[in-house]
Amino acid sequence: MQTRQLGRTTMAITPIIFGTWQAGKKGWVDIDDDTVIRAMQAALEAGITTFDTAEIYGDGYAEEMVGKALAGKRDRVVLATKVFANHLKAAQVIDACEASLRRLQTDVIDLYQIHWPSGSFGSEVVPIGETMGALNQLKDAGKIRAIGVSNFSRSQLEEAAQYGSIDSLQPPYSLFWRGVETDLLPYCVQHNLTVLAYSSLAQGLLTGKFGPGHRFPAADVRSKNKLFQPPLYDQAQAALSQLKPIADRYKTCLGNLALAWLIAQPQTVAIVGARNPEQAQENAQAVEIHLTDEDLQQLDKISRTVTEGIDANPVMWNFGS
Repeated sequence: MQTRQLGRTTMAITPIIFGTWQAGKKGWVDIDDDTVIRAMQAALEAGITTFDTAEIYGDGYAEEMVGKALAGKRDRVVLATKVFANHLKAAQVIDACEASLRRLQTDVIDLYQIHWPSGSFGSEVVPIGETMGALNQLKDAGKIRAIGVSNFSRSQLEEAAQYGSIDSLQPPYSLFWRGVETDLLPYCVQHNLTVLAYSSLAQGLLTGKFGPGHRFPAADVRSKNKLFQPPLYDQAQAALSQLKPIADRYKTCLGNLALAWLIAQPQTVAIVGARNPEQAQENAQAVEIHLTDEDLQQLDKISRTVTEGIDANPVMWNFGS
């Protein structure tokens, strides 16, 4: 699989990145450890060499699964993980990184990201200079190779960049969720940051596998996803019906059509989860789809029938409900 440069580093990442939120199990249902491990291994064999995880996914469980799945294959992969908002004091960052290194069974994390800004979800507010200082210390010590941020606004990103080199932004971004394009994407293009798009399939909505009236159990995080609530869900269903003929023309599935559009955006790669090897192998095939300018414009037009109904809040989930 053809690779792309991560920010201003010399690291090469794949346009499709294996996402592992589901591997942590918390917030998901019907996840089998062995099957997820085989999915990661299948992804690697299909050419996906970049894996994204976080300490908060299952309280470290997802990182453990990544460590097990890729044991003995470290020289073939790029590992990205994230420190959560409640661990942003200097000493906490150092401790969190050491714990992630152990769970991932590695000596170095290729991309270490601040998962959410300080103060998120009721966490203590910590000056960004303190957090970045600890990340710079880890980088100087060879514990991490690059620094990234996730879920930051433009102003938060600009402030963080005053204290060190940042090579990536990880925001929610898909055909059905495009707030990043307003001011964050132009900033990333200008400053050569890679956009690691998460929820790139709108948590499965863009696969077309969930029909009208579908409801998730309360234990599934998607039960709180705004896109799965009316009226957005109905608008999404209508949009999917318009996208289907285009996917058929490319002899591909809806999900891979959406991924092909996403990785065609400036400096953007797509983080995609998979529950089983078949899904991982299918996701990898999205890189083979090359959309025409006309089809990119048509996808943009269809997409906006959904995104124009979304409010300015960048968080995809109603976690308080």
